[in-house]
Amino acid sequence: MADATTCRMGADVGGTFTDVILVDGQGRVWTRKVPSTPRDFEQAVLLAAEQLLNESQVGGSAVSELAHGTTVATNAILEQRGARTALVTTKGFRDVLELRRIRAPQLYDLFFEKPRPLVDRYLRFELSERISASGEVLVAPSESELFELKDRLIAESVESIAVCFLHSYAFPRHEQIAGDFFREHLPHVHLSLSCEVLRERREYERTATTVVNAYVQPVVQRYLQTMSDGLQELGINAPLLIMQSSGGLTPGDDASRRPVYALESGPAAGVLAAGHTARQLGIENVISFDMGGTTAKASIIEADRISYSPEYEVGAALSAGNRLVGGGGELIRAPTIDIAEVGAGGGSIASVDRGGGLRVGPHSAGAVPGPVCYNQGGTQATLTDANVVLGFIRPGRLADGQVCIDPEAARRAIHDQIAKPLGMTLLEAADGIHRIANARTMRALREVSTQRGRDPREFSLIAFGGSGPIHAAGLARELSAQQIVVPPLPGLFSALGLLFSGVEHHDARSCRLSGDGLTAGAVRSLTEEMHQSMLQQFETEGFIAEEVVFNSSVDIRFRGQTSEIRIRMQDVDMTEHTIERMHADFEDEHERLYGHRSDPDNPVEVVAVRLIGQERSQGSQFQVKSAELESGHQSTRCANFGPQWGEIDTPIVARSQLSDECAGPLLIDEYDSTIVVPPDVQVHREPHGNIVMRMKY
Repeated sequence: MADATTCRMGADVGGTFTDVILVDGQGRVWTRKVPSTPRDFEQAVLLAAEQLLNESQVGGSAVSELAHGTTVATNAILEQRGARTALVTTKGFRDVLELRRIRAPQLYDLFFEKPRPLVDRYLRFELSERISASGEVLVAPSESELFELKDRLIAESVESIAVCFLHSYAFPRHEQIAGDFFREHLPHVHLSLSCEVLRERREYERTATTVVNAYVQPVVQRYLQTMSDGLQELGINAPLLIMQSSGGLTPGDDASRRPVYALESGPAAGVLAAGHTARQLGIENVISFDMGGTTAKASIIEADRISYSPEYEVGAALSAGNRLVGGGGELIRAPTIDIAEVGAGGGSIASVDRGGGLRVGPHSAGAVPGPVCYNQGGTQATLTDANVVLGFIRPGRLADGQVCIDPEAARRAIHDQIAKPLGMTLLEAADGIHRIANARTMRALREVSTQRGRDPREFSLIAFGGSGPIHAAGLARELSAQQIVVPPLPGLFSALGLLFSGVEHHDARSCRLSGDGLTAGAVRSLTEEMHQSMLQQFETEGFIAEEVVFNSSVDIRFRGQTSEIRIRMQDVDMTEHTIERMHADFEDEHERLYGHRSDPDNPVEVVAVRLIGQERSQGSQFQVKSAELESGHQSTRCANFGPQWGEIDTPIVARSQLSDECAGPLLIDEYDSTIVVPPDVQVHREPHGNIVMRMKY
């Protein structure tokens, strides 16, 4: 940032709250947390942005960049509110989308049913075209057939088209012919070509990803256009940059064309911020834990490196990139930070099922109507209501008065809906809700740690989100983690993370390289092809070559395996030493995941080469002043710490008062969250302002 008049803005839209942060050239910070507006998510962003401009007395023209993370595309899938989409594919492959893979989220669930495809069978059309795997044209697309197909698409009132031909990942010409035809004759229909969305082999994964892109594209385009128009009305003419699932930003125009790459934009930003905090503290191994109002997310940072996944699912009970689970949601084959996500957040609804069992989530009260204690129309008891009853969340106004907590409303909801039907006391019911939410959340934490062969005792837990600091200590105990870090402004942490990234683009080429064919020259030829096209893209966005850094990786496996491991290439210059190092890194990771290393009778093969181009980031420097976080005075509040300790009249302290190490119990009330410190935990504030809790076992 050049000077104090140049500002950057980050806006993160969640299912319950929208967080916006403004940072000027001197590192001064202004924040705003407002309830999300589910039907028109951009309205909450624009409202918060206007309030921040007024508060900071900064003109809209001073904003040089707005980095944005949004759940609009994800919500369109979860709520089935996407476009009326058609699939055009090679003759004989109409049902690939429905056949899927032989995967189920629970091995012994005899009643599991595959999710309904986003495109019904009557909207999946076959075209008589075929290119062989070697590139020979067997059947060329027929113009008369294309005209006939056009009439059928018009008759079905199709809003978006996904085109995915069998071998277009290597030979895209037929897809391009079909694409040119549809753009000419159906100019008002959105179009997604698999060769432009995902240029990789595997027909199901490519088809599924292209269909998701087509399904959400009109929704995202309308959203981004409305957002851009609203920002211009505020005088903000800065580029609108969208956070991708991979943790890099992309211009709004690119996100409109390929929204499938930005489905996990909000959670990705939180992991970036956790990585920044870990580097501040000199911690190499951390588990990022983000618990907001709707979901809980976990990711792993090991040896100061963020973990990435080649694919993930949206809409499953456990959304994750783990190859050991799957089949319960919509598959996305796109580069993404490896995040496990479950439906457990402050707004998760608590209920008693027909068998008399207590359930929490995955359904959420969201921003509208919200938890009962918000007094905004909510009628169903939620996790937030339980935490209010337990004394973890303070009564009164929170987040600049955007929410006012009514403890009596929370008590009535928990008593009438949970405690009375189950024959429990009020505190027993609230504690049960709290612990069941922890159990659901543990699925995500274990998925990124023990299920990946990692020992949680070797990792620190970085907890954030509005609900994360409330549940962190209990989860760390279950996980056997030794240390918890809660950064400043934990409830707006993902919005902060948006400012730690730069523009980033991804590309990939499928291949089959093994034996004598797996050479540095063969890999180099594929990366150079991608390098040139990607550099041109950066140049059209205003960057010069010196401002971009490139990294490559490979998808590698033992020949005959059905899944691969992504290995980063250690050297920029591709040499035979690079290939040797790649082999060694692959065997190390294979042993960690599967328990064995090399197979002398079975060579490795590289099935894809990937390239990442990133804007050279200059980083963001800002300091959140402790005065902005203080509760104003010291007092106490009765909090219930479960059967082991029961109710305790617990001191309430401000973050700035914890310079020296002390023992719990404590409640640290803040602008956007509460940090719960149980009786057996040591806590202090380190020089960067982070709260550090050390567990006793």
